[in-house]
Amino acid sequence: MIRVVLPPHLRTLARVTGEISVEVDEPVTQRSVLDAVEGRYPMLLGTMRDRRTGERRPLVRFFACEEDLSNESPDAPLPQPVVTGKEPYLVVGAMAGG
Repeated sequence: MIRVVLPPHLRTLARVTGEISVEVDEPVTQRSVLDAVEGRYPMLLGTMRDRRTGERRPLVRFFACEEDLSNESPDAPLPQPVVTGKEPYLVVGAMAGG
């Protein structure tokens, strides 16, 4: 099971509290985790990735093991601690301003 931490506004939309867990087949990638999250919580479709292109939304960032994975290939394997459930995969809502 992959542990996923969503930002508060997405937890509210999905009607969940705290972490969620999703089952993902190997290889565990950002794409496969997000596919599993959107499959289990269809109300999140289009909130983290563009529905047409599959690209990350501009104000959404992805982290794992204290690394920003937002600009990594969505098909690159996630770090082993995420795959084993030791560390969560973090979806973070970025803030804009100036």
